[in-house]
Amino acid sequence: MKAAIIHDLYRVAVGRMLRLALLGTFLSTCAIAPPASENSDWSRQRDQLQELDSWELRGRVNVRYDNESHTPRIIWLQQNVDYNIRLWGTFNAGATEIVGRPGFVTMENDGQTLSANSPEDLILEQLGYELPVSQLNYWIKGLPAPESEAQLVFNELNQLTTIQQADWTINLSDMRQYGALNLPRRVELTRPRNDIRLRFIGLNWTGGALTEQ
Repeated sequence: MKAAIIHDLYRVAVGRMLRLALLGTFLSTCAIAPPASENSDWSRQRDQLQELDSWELRGRVNVRYDNESHTPRIIWLQQNVDYNIRLWGTFNAGATEIVGRPGFVTMENDGQTLSANSPEDLILEQLGYELPVSQLNYWIKGLPAPESEAQLVFNELNQLTTIQQADWTINLSDMRQYGALNLPRRVELTRPRNDIRLRFIGLNWTGGALTEQ
């Protein structure tokens, strides 16, 4: 009887020691796991995207602003800090061309050429909706803009899926492989103020070393 009691106590003690050992292993694993925003996959992708400063994309953008909705086609050509954006289709007569660089932009629309310091102000005044060109150059590739803090969300593959910055939420999806880079074919921007939504769809990326795989 005494031997059986000792055997039971020994078995309980061993069980507790094993559970404590497993718990310690689990906690140490959690402690050394890096946060998603610091994972090596994202660091590598971020560095490669920052080097991608010349590209062209084609697709459509569905614009919802102040209860109005339009879906023009878009061609965006980026050459370092210089950009050329063409919009044509379901709103305004003919095509709109926006050419600019930081601090200066011109817009040709309906035979008129206008200039301003800010592309956002000019687009809002002439087209009637907001297009955050200054940040969109980064967001549409899957990068937070450099001038302010951003909240980043990653999926289980350590791919960036959501950027929250400057009151905007940017969702990236339908990622395609272009060499070592992943670039989205679908980007959605939303902001509660004015109930604005910009949905870029069917994006096709070209330029430089970009080759879809």
